[in-house]
Amino acid sequence: MRPFDRLRKQSPPLIRPEAAEDVPTEPTGYQQTASKLHAFNRYEIKYFVDELRVPELRRELVSRMDSDPYSPHGGYPVTSLYYDTPDLRFYWEKIEGLKFRRKLRMRLYGEPAECNDRTPVQIEIKQRVNRVTQKRRIALPYSAALRWLNGREEIECAPAQRPFVNEVTTLVGNLDLRPIVTTGYLREAFVGREADLGLRVTIDHRVHGRDRDFHFASGAQNRSTIPPKLAIVELKANERVPYWATDLTARLNMSVIRVSKYCQSVEAFALAPRSRYGAAEQVLPAGSGDRKIATVPSAR
Repeated sequence: MRPFDRLRKQSPPLIRPEAAEDVPTEPTGYQQTASKLHAFNRYEIKYFVDELRVPELRRELVSRMDSDPYSPHGGYPVTSLYYDTPDLRFYWEKIEGLKFRRKLRMRLYGEPAECNDRTPVQIEIKQRVNRVTQKRRIALPYSAALRWLNGREEIECAPAQRPFVNEVTTLVGNLDLRPIVTTGYLREAFVGREADLGLRVTIDHRVHGRDRDFHFASGAQNRSTIPPKLAIVELKANERVPYWATDLTARLNMSVIRVSKYCQSVEAFALAPRSRYGAAEQVLPAGSGDRKIATVPSAR
């Protein structure tokens, strides 16, 4: 019986966190942001904004919000490796708009070229329950994360992490999850203050991805999955989005969108059956002014 199969039948002995002290995973800098957002429920609203309007948007946000204390000037790179079934179950759940859906990803905060075996990465389940987004995650060294998700090996973890680890293990094993695509972008992050403490706004620039060579530091060529002239803005709130924020989006003519960076990568590389023979343009959902986004020609 393989170790991964055995883990689904019974939990291994609990390992103290200090047992792996030779492989440090303590987050530093902007990685601490991810660590603090270990598990939460949140409402998310996404917008497209023209890059030419970003300076104005940034000025407005700075006047009302604080920059994420762990975010360097100019933002920080975020790279995610998404896992899915051979028939892209998670992709189709999003496309079909299921009220309960989830996806599994490995996320790196920082320069991909600097990623090595000891670099901390986040293993995260992101799920949607009606209109609420829920995230649960743990941090691991990159090599351990690869052995777990790709090699189907057992991993050591703290007792409090065991339920989450078992859930991920079951998902990977039962659904035969495997790497599908990456997404990446440069993120600016702002956090609310005073009455808006639960508010977080992010601006994601130069959204790109690839469908092969999945090692974060591989140096493989990426491809734009959103036109470079557009940035994605996300308003994330625990309970409500303040009126000044929605007024700002209207003033800047920002379009509400239902876009998934994962789905954009899947479609950019024609991995889903319908996108293999689809039209050369993607039409935004109703309510976005029927604007069209031309797909970007393959860079391969």
